[in-house]
Amino acid sequence: MKFSRKTHWTSQVRPELDGEEVVLAGWVWDVRDLGKIRFIILRDREGFTQITVKKGQVDEKLWNLTSTLSREDVITVKGIVKASKIAKIGVEVIPREIQILNKSKSLPIDIWGNVETELPVRLNFRAVDLKRPSNLIIFTLTSIITKIIRETLYSEGFIEVFTPKIITTSTEGGAELFIIHYFDKVAYLAQSPQLYKEQLTASLERIFEIAPAYRAEKHNTNYHLNEFISVDIEAAFMDYEDVMNILDKIIFNVYEELRVKHNDKLRRIGVELRSVKIPFRRITYDEALELLKEHGLKIERGEDIPQQGLKMLSQIFEEPFYIIHWPTSLRPFYTKPIEGNEELSESFDLIINGIEVASGSTRIHDKEELEKAMIKRGLNPENFKEHLMVFDYGMPPHAGWGLGLYRLTMAIFGRENIREVVLYPRDRYRLSP
Repeated sequence: MKFSRKTHWTSQVRPELDGEEVVLAGWVWDVRDLGKIRFIILRDREGFTQITVKKGQVDEKLWNLTSTLSREDVITVKGIVKASKIAKIGVEVIPREIQILNKSKSLPIDIWGNVETELPVRLNFRAVDLKRPSNLIIFTLTSIITKIIRETLYSEGFIEVFTPKIITTSTEGGAELFIIHYFDKVAYLAQSPQLYKEQLTASLERIFEIAPAYRAEKHNTNYHLNEFISVDIEAAFMDYEDVMNILDKIIFNVYEELRVKHNDKLRRIGVELRSVKIPFRRITYDEALELLKEHGLKIERGEDIPQQGLKMLSQIFEEPFYIIHWPTSLRPFYTKPIEGNEELSESFDLIINGIEVASGSTRIHDKEELEKAMIKRGLNPENFKEHLMVFDYGMPPHAGWGLGLYRLTMAIFGRENIREVVLYPRDRYRLSP
């Protein structure tokens, strides 16, 4: 089928183009028929525009064709832009040609906001649900956030790498691994790129990866997934404070660019982003426990801080903050203890709006110390011999972090369920669509 190629997005159709010809392509969002005039609301990824069709001012064939249009039909429109004081957005397009590229059946769920549909049902028809204007904004902005993260890391001297997702042993020593058949062997889906990215600091020095990770945890919460996108960095000749500073810059740049350049989109999904100041507040694990105790939530030292506690702390600070110096026993085996106080570690979590979005630390770079840490956790160093071998050949001091992209977007967009910010979520109970 031949069709006219799009020359403009709907967002580019503005009064300044008055008198110019444009070609738009998208979906029929709505048709309002007032007898001798029809208003067609055209939707594309970037927004909406009004196509105004007046009987007698367009040829009969085009007039009759517009009477057959239904919601979500795919069309192209070639027409003239006209500034208008009547149209809501101050502009309309007078069509010369309309071509129907595909007809749509009635949708299985409502995307216009007239009927509330529960999230599980929406996810069953996810490709249709993604047509919602709020979803178009969320995933367009997610792409922008990823771009900002990349640009910030490149500016800090990092290079992007891609590590294997099919592995032979646990990355972090846990049992939450998905087993796969790899020819005549048993293999696993990587739960993180941790060991690879540490090894790469011995050559490439500063690296990052944005890629899927898999965890076979039997959670059923609003903020856990079994497949997620992890943003990981690792840097030679840095410690946990250095990589926290880099994380500060990333979050600051994300907030500022969204707030300054995309505030109109944020407002359309009910988000009002405040400016943030860096460096973000840093409180110790012990200070966090004391503060929570003062507010009525007692947590025993050595225990993890539950979601309730993170939300409480976010309400107190009203800004992103770090919890640093976690008990060594709560962190992965490769986490470096604080010199002179080995019960605590050079580690941190970044909390935004009550959600832990990132976690990192200084890593142990001494082979003997690392082997002792493994044994202390009940791990057999023999199972990590390929990784440990690298430590014989000049492993530098290094540090890094992992950031959950979906948790970050969930926090920024103020969504209650992480599945709302994932195109096709994978959790304990959902394997399709």
